[in-house]
Amino acid sequence: MSLTRRTLLATTAAALAAPSLAQAPAKVVVIGGGFAGATAARFLQREGVSVTLVEPNAQYISCPFSNAVLAGLRNLSQQTFTYKAIAAQGITIAQQAATQIDAQARRVTLTDGTVLTYDRLVMAPGIDLNFASLPGYDEAASTLMPHAWKAGAQTTLLRQQLEAMPDGGTVIISAPANPFRCPPGPYERASLIAWYLKTNKPKSKLLILDAKDAFSKQSLFTAAWKEIYGDMIEWIGLSGGGKVTEVKARENIFVTEFGEHKADVGNVIPPQRAGRIATIAGATDQTGWCPIDPVTFEAKLVPNIHVIGDAAVGGGMPKSAFAANAQAKACAYAVSALLRGDNPAEPKLINTCYSLVKPDYAISVAGVYAPAKGLLADVQGAGGVSVANAPASVRAAEAHYAEGWYKTITQEVFG
Repeated sequence: MSLTRRTLLATTAAALAAPSLAQAPAKVVVIGGGFAGATAARFLQREGVSVTLVEPNAQYISCPFSNAVLAGLRNLSQQTFTYKAIAAQGITIAQQAATQIDAQARRVTLTDGTVLTYDRLVMAPGIDLNFASLPGYDEAASTLMPHAWKAGAQTTLLRQQLEAMPDGGTVIISAPANPFRCPPGPYERASLIAWYLKTNKPKSKLLILDAKDAFSKQSLFTAAWKEIYGDMIEWIGLSGGGKVTEVKARENIFVTEFGEHKADVGNVIPPQRAGRIATIAGATDQTGWCPIDPVTFEAKLVPNIHVIGDAAVGGGMPKSAFAANAQAKACAYAVSALLRGDNPAEPKLINTCYSLVKPDYAISVAGVYAPAKGLLADVQGAGGVSVANAPASVRAAEAHYAEGWYKTITQEVFG
């Protein structure tokens, strides 16, 4: 058909009258409503993207500062946040679990059979506890020897056990090999439980059985333990027989290659892996974690799916709430650029992690990370740790900064 003036005008009028596909917002589904997923959803929506956040829980219970709940310094209600502000921003909340992902068709199936289509999918599934890797430890065993590595009922259970333990009892914490969520977490936990014991049950002891010979902020922690808690805390590393090879939950016994340790209260922090939906999507490798492109956070194993937060292989970047929040922002901008057909800029990410040793004493580590050789690598000369042998006023100031950081990040993500 020849393009006459009449047909040109008719075609133009029809195009103006019909909805423009180019103007329809791109659709992104975000799976997981923690620090990574909730942040990604909010920042994507601000970029003009149509966002559906898939999260089965009506409330989010925060792991950062949950160790303070164990010590009686905070209530679990102070750790609990809703998604009301996120919904009010115009983000659709699907309060269900994602059960299937068809990466080729770009579809997510929910518990009730609802199917969501997407242009890009962002997964922030967090962690699953790898029960199969520790003989004797499973869901049932965790009701006797709690892990409390997902905040909520497990946090309450461990707190109740500590309260019920008689003075003179022994608390044992097992720490896994890397990688796992919040590398300094087991040692902050030991510190705050020791503070509770010192102030309430001073004849008690705390033993850490560790599958590693080194841990985050080790010299700062051990110096603080000696200064504040004397010989109350004992740490046994891998080479000293600290790796737990089996758990006997009914007897509260930790088995190592060197022998058995009987606890009055046993806290088992098992090995971990990416949340199960990441495996269903085909985004995990043999390690159980998700390798990603460090610029776009796109899964290396599945196209059009991006993985952020604890589930991702972050190179030198640890698995923390601060890291998850930073990755989510970078991922949101990258996804927005890709949807526009642009090349995303290389991110430079920051992580800071505070650890309380007692209520008015904190230490910290900070790092800067950038893409290098397919991973997020430490930027040499950036970041650092708290100064050794600092006066009490400096440690108290860091504890104050930690509280301020927590209020700021939770307000940004959930407020």
